[in-house]
Amino acid sequence: MLNVSLNNSVYKKKLYTYRPDRTDQKVDTHRTKTRCRLEPCDTTSIERGIRQLLANKVSGTMVGIWLLIPEHLRIGTWDLLCGWTRKSTPQVEPRLALQLVHEAALCVTGVRQARSLSQKGFELANGLPFVATDKAIHELLNAHTVAEAQALQIALGKIRRASGHYNAQVLAIDPHRIPSYSKRQMRRHQTDKAPKPIKMAQTFFCLDTFNKQPLCFTTGTASKTVSQATPELLDLASAILSPQQNKSLVVADGEHFTVDVINNIHNRSHFDLLVQLPNQPALKKKLKNIPHEQFVPGWAGFATHKSPYNPGNGSLQMPLYQITQRCGEKPDQYQYKAFLSTADRQEVDDLTLHYPSRWHVEEFFNANQALGWSRAGTTNINIRYGHMTLALIAQASIHQLRQRLGEPIVQWDSSHLAKSLFNGLDGDIRVTDDTIVITYYNAPNVHLLKKHYEYLPQKFMSENIDPRIPWLYNFKLDFRFK
Repeated sequence: MLNVSLNNSVYKKKLYTYRPDRTDQKVDTHRTKTRCRLEPCDTTSIERGIRQLLANKVSGTMVGIWLLIPEHLRIGTWDLLCGWTRKSTPQVEPRLALQLVHEAALCVTGVRQARSLSQKGFELANGLPFVATDKAIHELLNAHTVAEAQALQIALGKIRRASGHYNAQVLAIDPHRIPSYSKRQMRRHQTDKAPKPIKMAQTFFCLDTFNKQPLCFTTGTASKTVSQATPELLDLASAILSPQQNKSLVVADGEHFTVDVINNIHNRSHFDLLVQLPNQPALKKKLKNIPHEQFVPGWAGFATHKSPYNPGNGSLQMPLYQITQRCGEKPDQYQYKAFLSTADRQEVDDLTLHYPSRWHVEEFFNANQALGWSRAGTTNINIRYGHMTLALIAQASIHQLRQRLGEPIVQWDSSHLAKSLFNGLDGDIRVTDDTIVITYYNAPNVHLLKKHYEYLPQKFMSENIDPRIPWLYNFKLDFRFK
């Protein structure tokens, strides 16, 4: 048995029961201790509990999370979770993993939020008759390695590539430093917003800038540097995009201007690098000394200059190119920026189209970091990798859902979507013959929802998708809107 229990709103920790009288409580002078009762997790008990909940019917405000289930069937979420847990469909482990995926979609971060998950249709969407506790989730994540999480990222990435989520022409790599509240001794990082250095969990993302979708990420301890993380990140990206017909341009900020990063990308056959040179006084002086007539004007106020790059210390023995961008109409208004390229490319396109798209990675963080990439709750790397990778599955499902919901929902960030859609729709769940029917009341953009989700089994058959839900004992799913 795993240590799992039911949910209630009675205790400071994430230990859940339906009612206080189902817990064994002891009070001492320091704190109240709650001991969870063990829920049976054998396959028969889980199936019996699910069928009983469906027979009883469910009503609540969390029925919106069921809109993700069609997207799970489209991208094969269940097969991914079964492969990651190495357990078959009837077992509890992939169901616990699906709970983590849906918790990420709900942007659950605090104890108070987590206590309100049950009796609203949430646990049923996970194929469970209960909501698992922290201990059960901890044991699940800690049982799987970093290599297994990376294999899950690659499998998900290949599915997304086949689904057209990636253009793969321009990739942005960028560190995303997540505040850590661990008591461990670790390296601290200075940020613009913090008055002093703080503890951070080092995370590095690779994003397709055309579709603004993440390929993969890597994370590590607070001491992990860009030079150490970039080769691992590009290994994952290469595995997802392989085989590649054309090279992908990797754009990065000045933090990635290191000998190790440049050497590593230059030695890869599928990537070119465009990185901004650090704007140091020596470089500023050098750029101002370039003769004006050597710049090639592109249009009014914009000109470029390209020349071989020589670092001067012999640390880079390869053909490199420095691209200089000059903005301004008059000499006293000129502003310069310099970039390093590992290949002889069209500099105007790279500077005006490709490099500015690097900022999409910042937009992605702002819109989606609440899925599980905004706070580091542990320094256990196995747990961090597993938890963040499952959030990547949630993001992929939400991306597909957004495409069907139209304006303004398609523009909502993950927190807004979780609050107003997944955790904000009144509805009920009932069974008719072999189909689970979800009824929503006063749903937004109801005409689009009806178009995509009413008579769903027939739509799945036309898409050559099996409409049966494996973790809900092959029931089909349909939606109604009133």
